[in-house]
Amino acid sequence: MNWDLSALFSSIPEAEEFLKQAIFRAKEFEKKYKNRLYTLTPEEFVEVLKEYEDIWENIGRSLTYIFLEFATDSSKGNFLAKFQELATQAEEHLIWFELEFIHLPIDKQQRFIDNAGVYKYYLIHLQEEAPYKLSEKEEKILMKKDLTSSSAFTRLFDETISKMKFFYGGKYLSEEEILSKLYSGDRNERKKAQVSLTLGLKEKAELFAYIYNQIKKDWKIDYVEIRGYEDAEAPRHLSNRVSKRSVDALVKSVNENTQIVADYYNIKKELLGYETLYDYDRYAPIKLSDKEEEIPFEKAKEMVLNAFKNFSQTFYEIAKKAFDEKWIDVMPKEGKRGGAFSHSATPQAHPYVLLNYTNQRRDVFTLAHELGHAIHQYLAKDVGYLNQDTPLTTAETASIFAEMLLFEEIKKSLSKEELIETYAAKLEDIFATLFRQIVFTNFERKVHKFDELKVEDFNKIWMEENQKMFKDSVVLTENYKLWWSYIPHFIHSPFYCYAYSYAQLLVLTLYQLYKEGFENFEEKYIKFLSQGGSLPPKKQFAELFGLDIEKEDFWEKGINFVREMLNEFKGLVNDYSKQ
Repeated sequence: MNWDLSALFSSIPEAEEFLKQAIFRAKEFEKKYKNRLYTLTPEEFVEVLKEYEDIWENIGRSLTYIFLEFATDSSKGNFLAKFQELATQAEEHLIWFELEFIHLPIDKQQRFIDNAGVYKYYLIHLQEEAPYKLSEKEEKILMKKDLTSSSAFTRLFDETISKMKFFYGGKYLSEEEILSKLYSGDRNERKKAQVSLTLGLKEKAELFAYIYNQIKKDWKIDYVEIRGYEDAEAPRHLSNRVSKRSVDALVKSVNENTQIVADYYNIKKELLGYETLYDYDRYAPIKLSDKEEEIPFEKAKEMVLNAFKNFSQTFYEIAKKAFDEKWIDVMPKEGKRGGAFSHSATPQAHPYVLLNYTNQRRDVFTLAHELGHAIHQYLAKDVGYLNQDTPLTTAETASIFAEMLLFEEIKKSLSKEELIETYAAKLEDIFATLFRQIVFTNFERKVHKFDELKVEDFNKIWMEENQKMFKDSVVLTENYKLWWSYIPHFIHSPFYCYAYSYAQLLVLTLYQLYKEGFENFEEKYIKFLSQGGSLPPKKQFAELFGLDIEKEDFWEKGINFVREMLNEFKGLVNDYSKQ
């Protein structure tokens, strides 16, 4: 299945013309309202804000279209660059709006906020960002500069990684295809895939190190040296609507409980019958039954829809709509970006999901994960373009919850052997989302302390931080040391990764409430998702579920859920061993 982009545009020329119209509208908006916000009544201000939002949505619609075209065909990078330049022209005539608002007298700002309705939190967040905003001229300079700095290096990274080929078994494979080989049941295949991936990365290691160094420098210059944030992480915490204190508590809690990971891999080593577990064995499937391993996409579709339907008719209907209306691009192909994502697009269209489906069990969970995102994004349409995007800390809430629903669905009809296999796969998914992402965060915290690092420096820090998680349960080989270089989040969104862990523990707590029969859970959960980013997460969780996400001991609840899952896994393995 390939996605159908006609909900956005029918062609690149049509999208380009639409974007040019947005430039005209932005210019007219600036002429009409710039330096006049202070003269508006609260009612007039809301109408102006709606017009501002509509222009931004039109820009976003055009950029979404060309980004999705580029995501499935990296040869269209020239069109992406052109659209980004056109969008910048429009944004130059809009940048004044937020700056003018935050420089209004406080009492005037408050009157606007009190009458803003669904836009209230958006305006409050502008106030929170005010200390880090620059003059209009300076903001325009940084906006133009971004085209040849971080966004340019991000594009270089994406185009390079999408074109890379890895020699394996007499032919060349894409990144996604070679990574899928690490999940093979054949140890020799996994080892060959590890070598192939490493050799491919080694050829580009100096380039990837250079790109990463420039991203780090640009981030520091923009946010610390120019905008005045206290450190490189601070802008991410602000955009995530969380305190550094809560993030530090999360990181501390996860780092202190990595023994859970080591205990699991020591059990896995015994189940596989290995004396030593190497890095290329981490994703080896635990195969105790004769059940067919590969899962065709149509079967995956059925499994996910059933899981959603058992929880919520709303979840089921939106997911079915995604399949029926071709929101999804499914299979790997030449020039297609690796990995998976769900793009929220705009409220006037619908989300789009990119997969690289390779018939593995993990791909089924990826499908559920990305459809969870799509459901969240679709439900948030009603709060409008300025409010639809959630902070990263809650953006993963529906996606991980969807994975848990699939896990429960799969468990129902399994033998003891199959149940062990499924528990193992789910625990590894949780480790990837929870513990591994904090390893990434630890790595970023260290490398961002330096302006320039050599490949060897990145390698050393990477190996040290990963070994802390695995302890003595997994031996990390020399080949593993370069694997920091293909992680896109380090380039696309510095300090993004802890949000996965944040969301994972939030979801595990929510899922426990669901299993315990929390009153009106489905209704409250759907309401939570429908609010998008229109309310701060702390307020959402307190009002809907009675949870205080700022408490330092909050994270232990999620950690205990993982520990209990591990104990259930141990019990299954012990029973199996006695047979």
